[in-house]
Amino acid sequence: MKILALDTTTNYLTLGLADEKGIYEYSLEVGRRMSLVLTQAIERALDALGWEIGDINYFACGIGPGSFTGVRMGLATIKGLAWSLHKPVIGVSTLDILARNANIEGKIIFPIIDAKRSLIYCSAYRIINGRQKRIMPYMLLTEHEFLGKARPNSIILGDALALYKEGIMMNIKGAEALGKDYWYPRPGNIISLAREKIRQKDYNNALEVLPIYLYPKECQVKKAQNKKTKG
Repeated sequence: MKILALDTTTNYLTLGLADEKGIYEYSLEVGRRMSLVLTQAIERALDALGWEIGDINYFACGIGPGSFTGVRMGLATIKGLAWSLHKPVIGVSTLDILARNANIEGKIIFPIIDAKRSLIYCSAYRIINGRQKRIMPYMLLTEHEFLGKARPNSIILGDALALYKEGIMMNIKGAEALGKDYWYPRPGNIISLAREKIRQKDYNNALEVLPIYLYPKECQVKKAQNKKTKG
């Protein structure tokens, strides 16, 4: 079984390939160059392994929340590949992927992503018997609202720390803020979450996978209404 997984919702292109022999990881900070390197990176990764795109059995993709353009770009790429090959797609929340970076049992884990406009994408997780369990919904919060949700002795990670670390450390007793090496999705995490969903048969066809948008008003596409003028 071969899996191709990617996340393009942050400044990093996160790409993973997996089969029974192992997981092959590729991460690159690309910023605004995502559209220029995405397809080329997939082609090079496949070539390095001697695989053809038709060899892939499952496609997995980070579906946000995150960069609006990044979410759309990654999901469109995965949907296009999966649809053309009639293969299933596994959608994985970027917050779920990020939380896996802090695989610490016994503490609440808060991944936090900079949502711009002085807002934070976040959720909360616990590791229970070695398995990650989400204990709060996916949220879009102000710093003040996040501080109200956070718990003492929590593990905090994600690029929103670049903006809010000082306030978090001052207001959350015993909080541990992880360093920059833990702030972005890792390919192996997407693969492991995808494998769990495959075992549970939790996958869809390309048309059924939807992004997680937490800015509903800005992200709705409304059909223009034609106005008739009186003659």
